[in-house]
Formats: sequence, C-alpha cells, structure tokens
Amino acid sequence: MGISFDRAFGLQESAVNTRIRRAEILASNLANADTPGFKARDLDFQAVLNGVAESSLSVARTHPAHLQTTVSAEPGLRYRNPTQPSIDGNTVDTQAELVEFSRNALEYQASFRFLNDSMTGLSKAIKGE
Repeated sequence: MGISFDRAFGLQESAVNTRIRRAEILASNLANADTPGFKARDLDFQAVLNGVAESSLSVARTHPAHLQTTVSAEPGLRYRNPTQPSIDGNTVDTQAELVEFSRNALEYQASFRFLNDSMTGLSKAIKGE
C-alpha cells in the first residue's frame, strides 16, 4: 500500500493554498482603498479548512416565470464589516487591511515551513536516513 500525499500532509497543502488566496483578497482590498463603493472582503480561513461554507447557493424562485439558477460563491469569502464606513461607500480600512495582510504573511510562512518540514521528513524516511 502506497503513501498518498493527502495522508502524508493532511491539511497542510490546503492551508498554504488558502493563505495564498487570502493574500490575494487582502491585496485587492488595499488596491481598491480609494475606489468609491468598493466593499472589502476577507477569507474565513477556518471555514474554508473545515468545509463549513457551501460552494454554491440556491436562489429561490418566487414566480414560475423566474429562471432557476444557482449563485456561485467562494467558500469562506465574506464581506468585512467596516468599523467606520466612508461617505462614498468604500469599506476598506487601510490600517486594518495592512495588519491582516502582515498577519496572513506570517501565518503563510509558518504553514509553508510546516509543509516543507513534513516533506523533508518524508524524503528522509524514503531514503532510509
């Protein structure tokens, strides 16, 4: 019986990929800090890894003439509640976004190091070291 990467590394690969996706979302928030009406978003890391969020939402038909459809949603992606929204409707708090971006970068490094250490250990085990 072979060793699968899923069994060897568990959620570590998903954690690294989720941290990368969160960095993209936070960078988008920062890039749109001056865009009127832009709504800041964030990725709920725990919800993504737990698989709590659904990948699509069903839209209820209230009339037979309405089209049946689903709305695609990224699991764990949420709008951020602003502490003080601006007059133009933008909800990006640059300072809070920078803090979250820095925190995510540190957590990414930790996740990546953990994954790298696991791979190194597996490599040594295969080599018989």
